[in-house]
Amino acid sequence: MPLQNSPSQYGSVTKAFHWLTALLILTALPLGLVAENAPYADGDQLAHKAWLFSLHKTVGVAAFLTALLRIFWAMTQVRPGLLNAEDKLEALGAHTVHWLLYGSMLLVPLTGWVHHAATTGFAPILWPFGQTLPFVPKNEHLADLTGSLHFLFMLVLAGSILAHVAGALKHFVIDRDQTLQRMMPGRNSAPRAHPDTPSRAPLALALVIWAATLVAGTFTGVFTPKHSHDAEPAPVLTQAPTDWVVDTGSLEISVNQFGSDVVGTFQDWTAAIIFDETATGPIYGHTDVTISIPSLTLGSVTDQALGADFLRASEYPTANFSADISAADTGYIADGTLTVRGVSVPVKMPFDLSVEGNSATMQGQTTLDRRAFSVGDTVADEKSLGYSVQVAVTLVATRAAAQD
Repeated sequence: MPLQNSPSQYGSVTKAFHWLTALLILTALPLGLVAENAPYADGDQLAHKAWLFSLHKTVGVAAFLTALLRIFWAMTQVRPGLLNAEDKLEALGAHTVHWLLYGSMLLVPLTGWVHHAATTGFAPILWPFGQTLPFVPKNEHLADLTGSLHFLFMLVLAGSILAHVAGALKHFVIDRDQTLQRMMPGRNSAPRAHPDTPSRAPLALALVIWAATLVAGTFTGVFTPKHSHDAEPAPVLTQAPTDWVVDTGSLEISVNQFGSDVVGTFQDWTAAIIFDETATGPIYGHTDVTISIPSLTLGSVTDQALGADFLRASEYPTANFSADISAADTGYIADGTLTVRGVSVPVKMPFDLSVEGNSATMQGQTTLDRRAFSVGDTVADEKSLGYSVQVAVTLVATRAAAQD
């Protein structure tokens, strides 16, 4: 069997690309459906769900790369003409479906890949490369958008596959011609077909179908952000009296999940700071930090992190860190108690502090063990979810007296 196409035959390379692409796509589609609907009530189920998604993503990226190679090869080959080209309407439908298939074979895995790269945490691709993409930031809104596009283009791909299969069966069962056999291994008895007459109509019709799908998705709410934690009731934090007013700051946590670091941020927190840099010690002041747990964003696992097995945000909406500030060998240390989901644990946070007049800049970090707070007890395997949680705080504060 020749490697390259002829006017009446598909070559072996084209056939191999066709069936390999079909195998990958027909594997990725059900994997994604099963992974999406898999439960995650406990640690074992969450690990299984993540593995399914990882396998789905890996097969999807392989399908994308295979589709690229297939398209590049097709651009160098003559395309055998349709055996029923005289039926103009059916020919228009066949060519339109081919445009939809080729486009969707790229758009579906590409949007899924960008969604993965833009999402923090959960279900890595099962090979070293591809976890991130150039020019794709970690961004929740971008992840939402590409996730919605991935779903919509998947519907177009599934519909195109069904139409393609139906057309092939129609040729085999009703027309009894050699259309299906031309793509099967080995030779066939298909006659030499006339080359197709180039037309822009099938591409235009395919573009209309993609556009209509996007419009339908907009009106049906597909593009509505899917983060249910946005509706999680959050406490209204009241700023306690303080000697230093925080102007800007960030409170971040980082945990290793399935081999990848997942970084999250608490958007709402207050700090009452009593501090005198001229004190003779050993105590230079005191701090009392209150954190709104529902304000946490932790990428694609935010909902799980706020759930009953982890932070239990609905039952314990705030965490508190109360500590005395004393001098350390370098910088200072906040030595006190951190209370999370009703469990209080002694915690020390070393930090660097720079005071210039009435302005202070602080940077500190510490490491917690989630097991000490009974967070994620159902996930006992550290390979699935690390025990250590890195906490990093930065802030710029102004002396309250200077604001009066």
